[in-house]
Amino acid sequence: MSPSLVLVAHGSRDPRFGATARRVRDAVADALPGVEVVLSYLDLDEPLVGDVLTSVANEPGDDPVVVPLLLSAGYHHKVDLPAIIAEHRPFAHQTDVIGTRSFTTALADRLLEAGLDERDGVILSAVGSSDESADRHVRRRAIELSTYLHRPVEVVFATKLGPNNRAVASAVRRLRVAGAQRIALSPYFLSAGLLIERVESALDALADETLVAGPLGAHPDVVEGICGLYRTATERRTVHAGR
Repeated sequence: MSPSLVLVAHGSRDPRFGATARRVRDAVADALPGVEVVLSYLDLDEPLVGDVLTSVANEPGDDPVVVPLLLSAGYHHKVDLPAIIAEHRPFAHQTDVIGTRSFTTALADRLLEAGLDERDGVILSAVGSSDESADRHVRRRAIELSTYLHRPVEVVFATKLGPNNRAVASAVRRLRVAGAQRIALSPYFLSAGLLIERVESALDALADETLVAGPLGAHPDVVEGICGLYRTATERRTVHAGR
């Protein structure tokens, strides 16, 4: 029996988040036939990850693989989730966050679906973290997207807009100076939600013409990224067991 895969999303009061997380879970389950794929949450939604870790069944010595549906490795990945695992299922294997996989193509696909063209400069919007290394990770993703699209990409953190949405205004100004005639918003988020809408509203107030891409959702690259983390974890476990 293959180890169960426990997906851990942050959780949200916005029902769109849960709906997206379930679509991701279903797509991963389709891609991993024979693997039990269970969705859980750190907060605000149910089932909570601790309850899932306690209840999920596996053979002795074959504890579940835990994949965080997080796009940067901040507090939840480094502190919160490991503590929950230690309490409820200490031998479960926690993988890297899904954001360690490059979703450049997925971000570009969402922009192109929305109508990106040669006039556009791009704002990559992410949550923002108190962990500076997590924010640096997002900035690296912006550089990758800029290289892929051959156009400027600025980063705006939705939780760090500043007085009078200063962060958005500065990003728009830099893109205009670089030659952008229209501003496109690229959400580095799994799901639609209030944080994306906060940045979108600020952008609408600052620019006459804008373009807003969809979130990553169950893009094939996201699904394959999750499956890849699961496969790597199970392969390493097999190697260690064979020593």
